Amino acid sequence: MNAKSKNPPMYPNNATFVSAIALASCLGLGCTGSGVSMRPDGSPGPQKCPDKALEAMRYLQLRPGDSSTAEIDANQSGQSPVSLNDGPVESYLTEDLGPFPPVTRLYGQIWTGGPNVVIRYYEARPPDGETVPICAVARLGRGGLLKKPGSRPGNALLEFSRTGVYIVDEFR
Repeated sequence: MNAKSKNPPMYPNNATFVSAIALASCLGLGCTGSGVSMRPDGSPGPQKCPDKALEAMRYLQLRPGDSSTAEIDANQSGQSPVSLNDGPVESYLTEDLGPFPPVTRLYGQIWTGGPNVVIRYYEARPPDGETVPICAVARLGRGGLLKKPGSRPGNALLEFSRTGVYIVDEFR
């Protein structure tokens, strides 16, 4: 921030901060999809948002409830239905989310065991930046991502390839 500016920059250009966030991610201090307790219906249980992600989101002025849209699976963009498996996912934003522009990659985890598909995002990587820890979830306006009939265990069919993405301060 220069002497004339009263507000922090929308895009962090502080090399020390960005390097620290990247290092925290590499050291596993950000969220990972592992170690999540499971509910009896097969959906993931509550999970705290790591302090490093909360710190990064505060710095970027991302608050719970901030939202955008994303393609759920970068490899199935625009397909209908979209077929999702339990495990890691790479999504991308189709609209801005705070300082993150469209095409920012979101990395997270998919669970298909419950009545709805659950997607939790743990990292964001803008097209020209470092990976930043975040906490966000995928959901539609009426709640969860409802599976289509014909979904098998470990797999879910969704009608649409796009979803809403919401910043959270904890996974519930």
